[in-house]
Amino acid sequence: MNKVDRKGRVSVPASFRTTLSQQIFQGIIAYRSFTASCIEGCGMDFMERLSDSTQTFDAFSPEQEDISALIFADARQLAWDPEGRILLPEDLIEHAGLSETAAFVGKGQTFQIWQPEAYKAMEAEIRARALKNRPTLPLKAPVKPVVGDGK
Repeated sequence: MNKVDRKGRVSVPASFRTTLSQQIFQGIIAYRSFTASCIEGCGMDFMERLSDSTQTFDAFSPEQEDISALIFADARQLAWDPEGRILLPEDLIEHAGLSETAAFVGKGQTFQIWQPEAYKAMEAEIRARALKNRPTLPLKAPVKPVVGDGK
């Protein structure tokens, strides 16, 4: 969990900053999730790929208009300061119900920022659903076995 100060600044975890620092924009892209009470976050490269994928919709179609409004119109570029913090806008803080702490949750190429107790409840639902449905992932390339632990 990361502390959110009175001005709405929160430290982005170092592992996230390290990955995102490879990009031109030194910060994150954030927008209100339209599927959960959290903030969606990603790098500029993912946002560009997302934008490219909307080209599959007909121009000005309801689907294209909805995606544009829900993601791109709401997206903010949040640069980090020298201490690795971002300043969260008030509407994003409100949407996620953040107050004094925030939980950063990695989701592969993206991440989410949650009110910690809300995420605990969501995680419990996800785990219960996984136990019931037993999801699987296809592996596209063989996984090399790890031999020893490097000691």
